[in-house]
Amino acid sequence: MTEEKHNGNALSRRRFVQSAALATITAPFVMRTARAASSVKMASILDLSGGLDVYGKPMQLVMELAVDEINSSGGLNGEKLELVTYDTQSNMQLYAQYAQKAALQDRVVFVNGGITSSSREVMRPILKRYKTLYFYSTQYEGGVCDQNTFCTGITPAMQGKNAIGWGVKEWGKRIYSIGADYNSPRIIGDWTRKFAKELGAEQIANDFFPLDVTDFGALITKIQAAKPDFICSTLVGAAHLGFYRQWAAAGMVGKIPILSFTFGEGNEHTMIPASESEGIVAPYSYIEEIDTPINKAFLASYHKKFGENAPYQNNVAIGAYEATWLWATAVRMAGTTDREKVIAALESGATWEGPGGTLKMDGATHHCARDIWLAKLKGGKWEVITEWKDQRPVETGGRCDLLKDPTQNVAFTPEE
Repeated sequence: MTEEKHNGNALSRRRFVQSAALATITAPFVMRTARAASSVKMASILDLSGGLDVYGKPMQLVMELAVDEINSSGGLNGEKLELVTYDTQSNMQLYAQYAQKAALQDRVVFVNGGITSSSREVMRPILKRYKTLYFYSTQYEGGVCDQNTFCTGITPAMQGKNAIGWGVKEWGKRIYSIGADYNSPRIIGDWTRKFAKELGAEQIANDFFPLDVTDFGALITKIQAAKPDFICSTLVGAAHLGFYRQWAAAGMVGKIPILSFTFGEGNEHTMIPASESEGIVAPYSYIEEIDTPINKAFLASYHKKFGENAPYQNNVAIGAYEATWLWATAVRMAGTTDREKVIAALESGATWEGPGGTLKMDGATHHCARDIWLAKLKGGKWEVITEWKDQRPVETGGRCDLLKDPTQNVAFTPEE
């Protein structure tokens, strides 16, 4: 989830109910859980206060759940897993400070954290320098190629290609793209143009708006005049909810379909009346409405631990749970927490099946191939339309291959 300057004030207007387990995470200090006389230490480095806590708190909850489950299922090769938690308070400077502290002072063997791409890029070189394995688990623009970093969230290649193809087939070939004005939506817009071209479709517009923009009247008029077959949206945050509310007020719900790559990642669908989000379609790696035994068991455990009012788990939040379990699976495969051996286990195709489906690490790119669910909002709830299994994580034309060259350290962008 990339962001160069997230509007914390807008997002902070809405706060999720959190469990007592997070009640003490309010200051820039470290909290340790699951302590044992002999333990393996991992770190959570997330925004648990400040504007981005709307994403960070649900991520922290399921990371704690994963640690509990790992320990109750035998731990890691005979040792308990200890979670060291850092609250970065939506402050990039604290990401740098805590990444160094985790690696050098607390000597964790694994860091799971970062929400925005800017936070990832603050931590990534620090953790690489100190040889501390790093997992980045949120949806992002794709393209990171680094031996020490593993990305488990969805990328445009996984999320967009099939969904845009579905939209073209279902609605038509003229696409109007709108998004927040920062790195990730702009890159996703580039991917949309690329995928549209490959499908014989056309991106007729690509408009971006700062995160504090709330008035979308002029945009709605422009879209009405352009008469696209559908909209691709990467609007982000509380301020941008104004678009969907004004779209509904203009009587446009159901007239021009919306395919969104971001709506619901901050649980926006719980913040506005269902009538204002009716019919929005989104492709995600996880929604709570997935009807499988594994997901039902996960939700039962989640609510048992954190209560019925625990935050809705979405595509972004669930990544913290998945990444922790996938790393633990690789540690068990390797029989050790040694970084090089765990990397080798991951690169061999470490696989884990969770609430959203199967994750399998792609050794060449250090991204997960995984299942994607296409869903539509109806009455404020997601309804699954279809599922695409085992979606490839990255389209780099073979440019990223860490098996052949583990020294690669770049971020690839779309090629026309």
